Amino acid sequence: MNKPFQATPPPVPRKPLFSGLRNSFLTGIVVIAPVGLTVWLIWTVIGWVDGFVLPFVPNSYQPETIIKQIFGEESQMNIRGLGVIFFLVFTTFVGWIAKGFIGRFFIRNAETLVHRMPVVRSIYSGVKQIAETVFAQSDRSFEKACLVQYPRKGIWAVGFISTVAKGEVKSKAVSEGQLLSVFVPTTPNPTSGFLLFFPEEDVIQLDMSIEDAAKLVISAGLVYPETKLVSSKKK
Repeated sequence: MNKPFQATPPPVPRKPLFSGLRNSFLTGIVVIAPVGLTVWLIWTVIGWVDGFVLPFVPNSYQPETIIKQIFGEESQMNIRGLGVIFFLVFTTFVGWIAKGFIGRFFIRNAETLVHRMPVVRSIYSGVKQIAETVFAQSDRSFEKACLVQYPRKGIWAVGFISTVAKGEVKSKAVSEGQLLSVFVPTTPNPTSGFLLFFPEEDVIQLDMSIEDAAKLVISAGLVYPETKLVSSKKK
């Protein structure tokens, strides 16, 4: 009597050792790279600031001179970061002076002189606009992150609400309600984008912060903010 045919299950393929090591290595890179790059960037910036600022510091206040006075002539120690301290103190002092009447007077006269120089005027104006954009105070920054349908209905884009449209734009645009100025950035470079004006009812405001929305744009949709689950208690 013949035995019935029994199908044996196919063997489970084993992952090669090299594949496991590669995955572990890539996981380690993902963990180490952000920390390493952050430390390296901070260390490099501090060294760059030291190299730029310390030549303007008097010799008696140089870290090498102070160390030799305390520990002897043969002592050598590399103290990185002293130039950053001088830079922070000097920049804060300049900002404090610039906010006063005398500082504003000198800045206004200096800018008038700069605007009369053809080449210098273009460079100064561009750098000033970039600095004012990057270091803008909270009252000039974006208000909220939002969703808008762009470039056509049915396609959603992340944008940033800047202000309510005013002046000639508000008066000449055909709209029943308010118009919102929305900046729609490009990916992965959010510094470029499009300034669009949407009716307020066509703009969906998001609960995520400006920083989380910027991360979402820069990462091309790979980094989403953590959603906050709000649990309602039953009374």
